Amino acid sequence: MSAAATHVVKPGWFTVNVLNRSVAWLTRRGLSVWGSRILAVRGRKSGAWRTTPVNVLTLDGERYLVAPRGHVQWTRNMRAVGGGELHLGKRVEPFAATEVADDDKVDVLRAYLKRWKAEVGVFFAGVGPDSADEELRAIAPKHPVFRITAAPDA
Repeated sequence: MSAAATHVVKPGWFTVNVLNRSVAWLTRRGLSVWGSRILAVRGRKSGAWRTTPVNVLTLDGERYLVAPRGHVQWTRNMRAVGGGELHLGKRVEPFAATEVADDDKVDVLRAYLKRWKAEVGVFFAGVGPDSADEELRAIAPKHPVFRITAAPDA
């Protein structure tokens, strides 16, 4: 596996114990924080449901999940199972996921950073929404992006 494919940035204590827990708590109760959802994906080995808070980006009528911390467990599981569920309170939205090629991520990463840079900018090594296309293209391999659509059986 390449260095980009193993790139993971660990969140700090405050992010894990305060921000993520607060956002997850609100989202589980039906209050979206800037597009937040609880992502549920089946584990690629165990088959058990795994959950994590995520931000869903809508861009040009398409919806995306971006992994700001890199190639983490949910991205590996998503590649293996091809979809999951988004939860907001009691509402559950099954979806199918298609990974976006690195060369096609620039606009998505720019829009994601424009919306959530204050929350996730530290994970993008100084690259922001106003960075050149080349800079965004250079970090693209480190940040998986999935286009999500309604699940065929939903």
